[in-house]
Amino acid sequence: MLTSKQKRYIKSQANRLRPLVHVGKNGVNEAFLTDLRRAFATRELIKVNLLQNAPVTTEAVVTAVSEISDVTVVQVLGRVLTIYRPSHKEKYQQLSTEVNAIK
Repeated sequence: MLTSKQKRYIKSQANRLRPLVHVGKNGVNEAFLTDLRRAFATRELIKVNLLQNAPVTTEAVVTAVSEISDVTVVQVLGRVLTIYRPSHKEKYQQLSTEVNAIK
């Protein structure tokens, strides 16, 4: 579980990121979850954008994303979600080591 200071730091790091994964007219399906897992293979912080023609709400996407292990939805702003998951590979753990140093 992240503290409020850790979440604030993650939000500041996510401020400059562009959405990497998009939810379109197909909604949340297995292809979306596969893309999300692939993105988490090399990143710890991801933004997800819900397009205007997406048939799902942000709450449905948050629920679907929460099913992936160790994922924390840090922020929901309109139709953009900021998602954090600490990397299991040491070479991709730059953000998680900084977050763990914050108490």
